[in-house]
Amino acid sequence: MLYGGLVLYGVSAGLQLRAGLGLAPWDVLNQGVARHAGISIGAASIAIGALVLLLWIPLRQRPGLGTVSNVLVIGLAMDATLTLTPAPASLWARIPLLAFSVMLCSMATGLYISARFGPGPRDGLMTGLHRRTGRSVRLVRTCIEVVVLATGFVLGGSVGAGTVVFALAIGPLSQFFLRFFAPLGAAPEGAAVAGTVRVASGGPAPSGPAAAREVPDLV
Repeated sequence: MLYGGLVLYGVSAGLQLRAGLGLAPWDVLNQGVARHAGISIGAASIAIGALVLLLWIPLRQRPGLGTVSNVLVIGLAMDATLTLTPAPASLWARIPLLAFSVMLCSMATGLYISARFGPGPRDGLMTGLHRRTGRSVRLVRTCIEVVVLATGFVLGGSVGAGTVVFALAIGPLSQFFLRFFAPLGAAPEGAAVAGTVRVASGGPAPSGPAAAREVPDLV
């Protein structure tokens, strides 16, 4: 579930770029950095993910297997997708490609988070700032996304209708797939569940049958 989800996440990001209608906020930043640094967008994603992980140190966040894998696998899968997938010329092909990429990203998010091997570096930054500042998750996430999007836009990243579609659709769709895949990632009775952050309640991560019913508050 973990690696399948991460690979599909990278594939979805590459397909959204090929659609050419605007990228997700973090990919806008990745593309902007890639253009100025003369590297691939996947390499930029890996570099930025590693830098975000450094911000975990003062926030006292603890990475897991899923966190480190997130940094490496998504960027590699994204570059591989861009190498293998040509950009469609017709707008009528790009629109459904955009819709498919957003749906695939949501499914990938549900898979890798439900595997419960730790949040991604960007999700950990969000929850870490939430704990340190006492601000709501929604406010912290919004501020991060706005700063990332604005920085990427200034650097030349692609902002468009696809950016708006992603912003509006990713939350509800990811929540659906998180609930769909949660039973598959449930831990055995009495085992600790790694990577589930109960931000809203501040309580411990659930285990056993309860883990199948709980959804991580990371979207």
